[in-house]
Amino acid sequence: MDKTVLLCRAQSYDQALVDQQVEFLFGQLEAARELNQNSRVLLKPNLLAKHPPEAAVTTHPAVVRAVIRALKKRGVTHITLADSCGGLYNPAVMKSLYKVSGLWQVCQEEGVECYTECRYGARPAPEGRVVKEFTLIQPVLDSDFIIDLAKFKTHVMAGCTAATKNLFGCIPGLQKAEWHMRFPDKERFGDMLIDLLEIVRPRISLVDGILGLEGDGPAGGTPRQIGLLLAGEDPLTVDLAVCGLMGLDPMRVPYLAAAQRRDLCDQSLDPALLRGDTDAFCPIPGFALPQSYQGGDTDFAHHVPGLLQKPVQALERVLAPHPVVMASRCIGCGKCAEICPQHTIRLDKKAKIRQEKCIRCFCCHEMCPVKAIQVKKFSLFRL
Repeated sequence: MDKTVLLCRAQSYDQALVDQQVEFLFGQLEAARELNQNSRVLLKPNLLAKHPPEAAVTTHPAVVRAVIRALKKRGVTHITLADSCGGLYNPAVMKSLYKVSGLWQVCQEEGVECYTECRYGARPAPEGRVVKEFTLIQPVLDSDFIIDLAKFKTHVMAGCTAATKNLFGCIPGLQKAEWHMRFPDKERFGDMLIDLLEIVRPRISLVDGILGLEGDGPAGGTPRQIGLLLAGEDPLTVDLAVCGLMGLDPMRVPYLAAAQRRDLCDQSLDPALLRGDTDAFCPIPGFALPQSYQGGDTDFAHHVPGLLQKPVQALERVLAPHPVVMASRCIGCGKCAEICPQHTIRLDKKAKIRQEKCIRCFCCHEMCPVKAIQVKKFSLFRL
């Protein structure tokens, strides 16, 4: 697999500009030359939840439209756009999300199927390290060419969410919460994502970094102008480039660390793999990482002798970042309770989290539509 990463400047979502830059990227990608009228292409955006394009949470419709047009130039006629949000997975919910994100209109105008049937099926993962079978949305099972259309964002649990993490959306709806419950440990969750990557294997990964998200992503952060599109055939190498731009150590990202343990990627990006606007590759000044990734790594229990591990783990649990409900913002919609894999959240007009049961997957933080759940760190001194 070609591990080249292409960088392309794009300072706005002007459609003509985005069309031009996406066409340039496709022209450089060897995998794109395999596309033809018989290709069954799936476009997998980052949808997450009901957010408009300007929130920088979802893949921008201008990027999706440009990719559709690049496919049409190559004779592709069978194009499906599909994703699965973090909450309920049914036709009404999905159609609503597509409309708010602007993707429904793009699909209608370009004559592309926007998938809302919400069927799914099983795919074996015989070589998986921690998972031997996944349930995936039906378009993933039916496609022979997947294009991963990710977003340049931070993530309070995973550090960043780009090409590889975006594939978690191939798992239908609330079943994602089951995987969080099954793998509450970040290291094992990272291994699960690599098992998923190995059986989904997108042919092209393109990251929308024209407007990215910094801070407590993937939904609670702040939009940040990045002015870049990134693309490649290997999603792991693309994500190494994203980490380099964020100023984030890739080995603090659970799924990249898991991939490195399997010799699937390096510990950081080799600059020799970059093509295109290579001078744009440098850490973004002042880019804000999630609260949970600021400062040193507190996961040190496995470094101490066996007799001390349990008390150290207990201390880590107290010190670790955790989700907190800001009651003044909470509207009592219940989306956090719906997605919580441990069922630790109850509603009494406002959401309340039982911290002793929380596994810190931050699903509640991701799904809150009004940013009422924030990530907090323990402080020895409170003024």
